[in-house]
Amino acid sequence: MHLHRLLLGTIFALVLPQVQAWPLEAPVVTVRPSATVVPANMLRLSLEFATAPEGPVLPRIALSRTDGSELREPFLAQELWSPDGRILTLLMHPGRVKSGLVAREALGPILVPGDDVVLTLDGRPLKRWHVGPPDLHGPVASAWSVLPVSPSSRQSLVVRLDAPVDGRDADYMAIADADDRPVDGHAELLDGESTWTFTPEAPWRAGRYKLMVRGTLEDPAGNRLNGHFETPLDTPDAPAVDASVVFDIGSPPDAPSSPRTFR
Repeated sequence: MHLHRLLLGTIFALVLPQVQAWPLEAPVVTVRPSATVVPANMLRLSLEFATAPEGPVLPRIALSRTDGSELREPFLAQELWSPDGRILTLLMHPGRVKSGLVAREALGPILVPGDDVVLTLDGRPLKRWHVGPPDLHGPVASAWSVLPVSPSSRQSLVVRLDAPVDGRDADYMAIADADDRPVDGHAELLDGESTWTFTPEAPWRAGRYKLMVRGTLEDPAGNRLNGHFETPLDTPDAPAVDASVVFDIGSPPDAPSSPRTFR
């Protein structure tokens, strides 16, 4: 889910029931962001389970400092599940993430730069993060690096991003050939979601390609491609604009790759 028009001026009263810990039947496979450092304005995180868990999960989750003090009401009381019921996305309280809002003034920010925090499920640690400074810049496709691959191979294409993106956004990028025909393959985010890889189903052919990027691609802080979450409430959101990065396979190493936008 992507957030850009939220009613953020209201304090959400998150009263979660006291739930006694019970054995976890569906182990957590991955927590994203998977990097060890997150921005102080992190807006969302996700948990991927081995199998779909039963019953509400949010009341069993806590976010605490490493000294044991639990952070007060960090999440919206909403569970956003993938269609297969295995991936849960949790939203940090947006009224406490965005500056100048009522909830932030009353309760303070959730994360503070320099803190170390732990995400737990049923009291068991799932992920530890160090909190870095706020991320106020959206992903910039023109700053990405497309590493070369060999024609006639199924070598994975590796794209180094300028910063981590949302862990659920691997399919917000795709490859097309010179005739704008999609290239079939498997995409994945690695290295703390700062590297995108694409493995084609068929061997690469020499020629020109485009890495196509949806304008709604976001980072963990809710910054959109070439856009920002931290904008004045009276400023209308700029329309999302897709982007593409042109690159060549089998061309001379000094052949330029120029980013450009497309509609």
